[in-house]
Amino acid sequence: KSSSAWKMYFFSALIALAVSYGVIQFNKQTSKESSGVTVVDSVPGSHVLYTADNEGNIKPLDFTETSKKVLDAVVHIKSTQTGAFYGNQKARELPDPFKEFFGDMFKGQSPEGMQSQPRVGTGSGVIINDKGYIVTNNHVIDNADEIEVTLYDNESYKATVIGTDPTTDLALLQIKADNLKTMSLVNSDDVEVGEWVLAVGNPLGLNSTVTAGIISAKARNIHINKDKFAVESFIQTDAAINPGNSGGALVNLDGNLVGINTAIASTTGTYTGYGFAVPSNIVTKVVEDLLKYGNVQRGMLGVSIRTMDSNLAKEKDVDFTKGVWVEQVGEGSGADEAGVKSGDVILGVDGMETNSSPRLQEIIAGKRPGDKVVLLVNRGGNEKELEVTLQNSEGGTGIIKKEKKEVFNLLGADFENLDKDLAKKLNLDG
Repeated sequence: KSSSAWKMYFFSALIALAVSYGVIQFNKQTSKESSGVTVVDSVPGSHVLYTADNEGNIKPLDFTETSKKVLDAVVHIKSTQTGAFYGNQKARELPDPFKEFFGDMFKGQSPEGMQSQPRVGTGSGVIINDKGYIVTNNHVIDNADEIEVTLYDNESYKATVIGTDPTTDLALLQIKADNLKTMSLVNSDDVEVGEWVLAVGNPLGLNSTVTAGIISAKARNIHINKDKFAVESFIQTDAAINPGNSGGALVNLDGNLVGINTAIASTTGTYTGYGFAVPSNIVTKVVEDLLKYGNVQRGMLGVSIRTMDSNLAKEKDVDFTKGVWVEQVGEGSGADEAGVKSGDVILGVDGMETNSSPRLQEIIAGKRPGDKVVLLVNRGGNEKELEVTLQNSEGGTGIIKKEKKEVFNLLGADFENLDKDLAKKLNLDG
C-alpha cells in the first residue's frame, strides 16, 4: 500500500510539472505573438564552410578574427582643396593683360551673391608601419591643400604628403601618432584566383566597412589611368567596393595586405561585382622608392607591346604563341641594345611567365633603371634568352632623384658646376 501511494504521488508530480511547463510556454508564445515579433532562443554561431591554410590544415571559414586584426590599420581620409570654388567651378582669374593694370586687387573675390566653398573628397588608407606612414590612392589626395586622417578609434590627425606616383595611382602620407596598428604586405605573386579576401574601407560615408569575396582575376588592365607611363595590372575581386573605398585594404584571411583598392567597373558608379586593387608588390616598390629617392624609379624596356591572342596571330600571319607581342622597339632603348626585335613574343621575364601585357608591365614596374632582366622570347618558333639593361625615362640607366627632376621641369634644362679646365677652354671665368 505504501508503494502504491508513492507511485501515485510521483505520477501526480510529473503531471503537475508538465502542466506548469505547458502553461509557461503558452504564456511565452502569447506574449511574443501579442507583440507582433517572433523571438527564438539564441544559438551559438555555426561554421558551414571550411578552408585550408597554406599547410593544408582544414579550418572553419570565419572572417571575425581577420576583421578584428585589420580594422585598426585602415583609416578614413578627408582631403580638402581650399581654393575658391563656386558650385562645381573654380573661381576664374583675370586674363594676364588685365593683371598688368589691376594687379591682384580682385583676387579671391567671389562673384556677386555667391560664396566660395572648399572642395572636399574622402577615401581610405592603410597604415603600413609604426612611423605613421599611410598608403592611399593618388586620386584621393591629388591637389589637396589639407589632408585629415581619422583612425578607427575616431582620433584625427593632419597628414603630410611624402610622395605620389600618378603612374600607379598611389600616394604615401605620414601622420605623427603613437601606438599605431599596422598592416604587413604579402607577395602578391603568391595570391591565387579563387582565394578568399576582405575589402576594408569607408564606402559611401560608412566608416570601417568590411566586405568579403574572392580573387576573381589577376593582371587586369581596365584603361582607367591616363598617365603616359601608366602601369595597370590590377587584382580583380568581387568583394564589394564603392566610392570611398579608394585607398583601402584588400587583405587575405591572415590579415595581410594583398592590394590597395583603387577602382570599380560599373555603369552606375557603384558596386556591380567588379573591383580592382593595385597589387601589394607594386605598392612595396612605390613606397620604397618614395622614401629613398623622393620619386618612383621606373625601369623601362623601350618597347610597345600587345597581348598575344588568336586574332593578333592571324593579323600578323604567325603561329599563336601565348605571351606578349613586341610591336615596336625604340631605337637606342635597352631592348634594342639587347637585340629584341619587332615580332618577338616575350614568354617570360627572369623565369616568370608573361601571358599578358599587364603582367609584363607589373614585373618591369618592380625594377629600377640600371637593373638587368632576362627575357625569354620566341622568334620565328625558336626560343632564346636576351639580357636587357633597363633605362629611365630619359634614356639613361641612372637614378633620377626628385630634386634634379624638379629643377629640369621648372627651367627646361639641367645644370652642373663649371670646372676650371672647361671654363678655360670656353674662355669663361669659372
